[in-house]
Parts: sequence; structure tokens; C-alpha cells
Amino acid sequence: MIAHLDLDAFFAAVELHRHPQLRGKPVVVGGDPDGRGVVATASYEARRYGIRSAMSSAEARRRCPGVIFLRPDHRTYRDWSRRVWSLVAAMAPVVEQVGIDEGYLVLPVGDPGEQAALIQLAIRERLRLSCSLGVATCKVVAKIGSDVRKPGGITLVPPGGEAAFLAPLPVRALPGVGPKAGARLAEAGIATIGRLAELADARLASLLPGRVGLELRRRAQGIDPRPVLAEPAEAVSLSTEETFPRDIGDRETLHGYLREMAGSLAEGLVRRGMTARTVTTKLRYPDFAIVTRSRSLELGIDDAETIADLACELLDRAFKARPGPVRLAGVGVAGFDRHKQLVLPGTDAEAEPVG
Repeated sequence: MIAHLDLDAFFAAVELHRHPQLRGKPVVVGGDPDGRGVVATASYEARRYGIRSAMSSAEARRRCPGVIFLRPDHRTYRDWSRRVWSLVAAMAPVVEQVGIDEGYLVLPVGDPGEQAALIQLAIRERLRLSCSLGVATCKVVAKIGSDVRKPGGITLVPPGGEAAFLAPLPVRALPGVGPKAGARLAEAGIATIGRLAELADARLASLLPGRVGLELRRRAQGIDPRPVLAEPAEAVSLSTEETFPRDIGDRETLHGYLREMAGSLAEGLVRRGMTARTVTTKLRYPDFAIVTRSRSLELGIDDAETIADLACELLDRAFKARPGPVRLAGVGVAGFDRHKQLVLPGTDAEAEPVG
């Protein structure tokens, strides 16, 4: 049996360890409510006011004037995440982490509900964190199951009961059904996963054409052959960006932000034992137009200073094409290599710029 494990309100839970005086109060981890910040995570006390992830921080404060805002500390969250998944890996034969706060695991031999409860208990007692688990024969059902009894619940779907479990749930609960597909299905009167599972080929093709529709129908029927992988698929790129409280047009100020981002990306590369051959700078203007500039190298890099220098150079190039203040800036790296290659002094390793 497979379990999907989801840490409950993870960022907020970590912050409550650091600020125990805030327990029982509505807490939001996210951006500035006086600017353009968004909610990253809301405590369950805050969720009672309808506050949800990706909501604007300003709207969160409107819904709950007494909500307490904390800025995210991603380095701390990564440290806690590593502790959680190290513990889980010691208790389950196969673990596939798919996010900082969620992952799939093959449960040990024995009663699936008991094994899931033991893992949940270990996380609660050793790390004082709450998690929810969905247990089923396949990934998609386990994933949906972990949301059913949050926080701190376990949902066990017995073999053969997958389709019956999914059938009454809203179609948007099925991973892969986004807002547009959900709206299209709703207009056609397809409100539940069970209705999607029953669609005939012709009707399915008219609503969700191609392989995507066929795959979603299979998953709606509780069919998902994807295995739990001990090694998740490697990322093809890493990026970070920041939306500013006010538009910024000063290049030196923007350079400072880009250098901080480059430092974070370099840490990620070193941690993964990788180098990157392409650096990209992204800018979003007040009219929401996006401009990107990229540069590729023959040999990979993983040091913050070089990434920062390239990112700043690319920003200057973008400003020549379109000067003026920006509301967002970001840096990304791609073209990964596993082994670091050395550049001899005096060697020009740079290729022609791309983009």
C-alpha cells in the first residue's frame, strides 16, 4: 500500500515552534499586507476566517484584522523538512519526497492503517509536527485521501474501493483538473469525479481532448500505475523571484536583490552537487509585461558571485531594451551538470549569449 504524507500548515507550524506565544492565534506566513504580499501558509486558526494560500496578504488582513503576519524563513523550513523526511525514510522502505512538506511512501509490511499511524505518531512525538496521510493502492487516491481529514487525520481507502471513494468528491479535487478544465466540466454538468469517470469517449474528447482527458478519466476511476520512486525526477531548473512592495527603477538596488537571489541559488546547486550552464534574469513591469534575458556558458558554475555577476549583466541588457521601474525581479539557473568542471585561469569559457 502507498501513503501520501502531507505536513499540516507546515510553515506556520515551524513558526509556532519559534514563537510559542502565538499558539492559538491566527497566524499567516507570507508577504507584507501593506504591499503586494501573498499568503504562503495560514495556521488553522487563520483558516477559520477563510484565509488560504495564494490569497493576497491584504485580503487576509481584511478578513481577519487581528491576524499576525510573519515573513517566511525558507532556510529554516528546509532544515525542518530534512528532519521530517530523514525520520520517514528510517521507517518506510521507499520514500519519494515531492515537495518540502509532502511526499509518497511505500508502507512497511503489516496493517496499513497501523503503519501509517506509527509514522504519524513518530513525527508528532519526535518533531512536534502534525501530518495527515492518505493510504491507498495508488498515488492519486492516496494524494486526495490525505486532504480528507486534515489536520492530523488518516484516510484509508481499501483495495477495490478507489472509484467509490473518489466518486462523490468535487471534480476539482482531482489533481490535474485546473481552473479552466474545471470550469469547462462544470458548464457541461460534470461536478463530481464520479461523473468524469463515467464519460464516454466522444464526450470526453469534446471536453478534455487528447491524452490529458484519457489520463484524467483513468485517475477518476482510481487507476494510477505510477510507482513510488526512491529518487524523484531531477529538476531541470532552479529559480527564485521577489515581488516588491513598490516598483523599483534603480539598477543598483535591483542588483542588490539579484545578488541575494544568486546566493540562494548557489546554495541549492552546491547542496545537489550540481553546476549550471545557463543563468536567466526575469523582470515584470507595472503593466505585467515580462522580459527575460539569458546567458549560457560552456562550463557549469555553482558560485554565488559568478551567478550574481551574470544576473546583473542580464538585467542591464534588459534595461537597455526597456528602461523603467519593475514590480518583480527573479533569477534562474538551468543546464545542470553533475560534476563540477574547472576553468583554467585565462580561459574564456563563455559562449555566445542566448536570448
